[in-house]
Amino acid sequence: MKKYLISAVSLCSIIILSACSNEKSKNLPDGKLNPCTIRFSWWGGDDRHKATLDAIELWNKIHPEIEIVPEYGGWDGWTEKVSTQLSGGTAPDIMQINYDWLISFSPDGKGFYDLSKLSEHLDLTVFDSDILSFGKVDNILNAVTVSVSGRGMFYNSDVYRRLNAEYPKTWNELFELGEKFRGEDIYPIDLDIQSGGTAWYLAVVYVQQQTGRIFLSMDGELGFTEEDIKLALDFYKELENKHVIRTIDIRTDEDGSAALYQSPKFIDGTIAGVLEWGSSVGKYEMALPEGLLEAGPMLSDDNGNSTGWMIKPSVLYAISKDTKYPDEAAAFMNFLLNDEKCAEVLGTTRGIPASHTAEKSLELSGKLQGLVQENDILLENLDTITISPYMELARMKSFYNDAIEKVSYEKANTSEAAHEMYISINVSLYQSPQV
Repeated sequence: MKKYLISAVSLCSIIILSACSNEKSKNLPDGKLNPCTIRFSWWGGDDRHKATLDAIELWNKIHPEIEIVPEYGGWDGWTEKVSTQLSGGTAPDIMQINYDWLISFSPDGKGFYDLSKLSEHLDLTVFDSDILSFGKVDNILNAVTVSVSGRGMFYNSDVYRRLNAEYPKTWNELFELGEKFRGEDIYPIDLDIQSGGTAWYLAVVYVQQQTGRIFLSMDGELGFTEEDIKLALDFYKELENKHVIRTIDIRTDEDGSAALYQSPKFIDGTIAGVLEWGSSVGKYEMALPEGLLEAGPMLSDDNGNSTGWMIKPSVLYAISKDTKYPDEAAAFMNFLLNDEKCAEVLGTTRGIPASHTAEKSLELSGKLQGLVQENDILLENLDTITISPYMELARMKSFYNDAIEKVSYEKANTSEAAHEMYISINVSLYQSPQV
């Protein structure tokens, strides 16, 4: 993605136990690569897991003396797991981190290793300066952005063809599809209410597009009024009422706690579309027959106004500030980010690489294609907004989901839920903005 609104925030604090031999004194790089074992953790879907494990296998062939121990899983509960590791002193040497971990775990810029000190093994010259700025706190480089991504609309092409329906271009067309699909007991799309916060994300896009106001600023100021939050909740409730998405009650009854890409209703076509990060859509692709999932237009109003859609660093890589082996960790991070053969192995499982070297490798190998690239191009053609890292904080997501659940189960009307959410967000940002 070529357009960015530059952010100035960054990552996490970590205490680590390393299983390496010949420990280097005082945690300082010396430019040498010594035999050791280091841990690397990430979250994702099966496509990302397989590609990353294959990349580690490739690394082991080149550097058998530096063993990489993988730790991986799904997104739900991952932040809590890593937070526990950090507080308990058992976090990995190298971590894939989320954008909001910058302000949560490294508010002073000292929560992770300063990567600018590791230039002997980590090549940062192949990244644009605005990309690197995403990983800085107080001008300390805490992390490197792997890719920049945004959520897009993806549809089951077989279902849409069977129902003689076109992918919606506007919000009103989406609502009309809900009524059209109702008779077939099929939903045009669905949205999760889990830790990903997808339902609130789409509502924010809608309101930002309608009002021109940004939900949260980069420094954590609430830009929405209470009336804006009510509009967002009204929009969500209308999606349910017009059969565009399932109610939470129906979704819970049919799926339990399973992620949407694992839902039998998505796999059998009852759910005919999803809103997902371009960098993570591969897990949905893998759940369906090859080629069935297609990218659709970014929704706009009836006048063609398509503002309000958002982008952010999809994931970043960071090194523990307490790692005993910064050189080895930096070398492996550089391999993941910049090695041409590794780039071909990883493909676009974390989005289009921000590294010019890795991106060029994918282009030359013919692997710079598919839904990730299509979504990237769609977003490039919009006037996108960079998501505030505050929007992704766990506490903030609890406010979104609590309000949506109350509205969905009709335990509160949209005015009541909006008032409670407006106060909760303001109090949280004022009292403990980094949690």
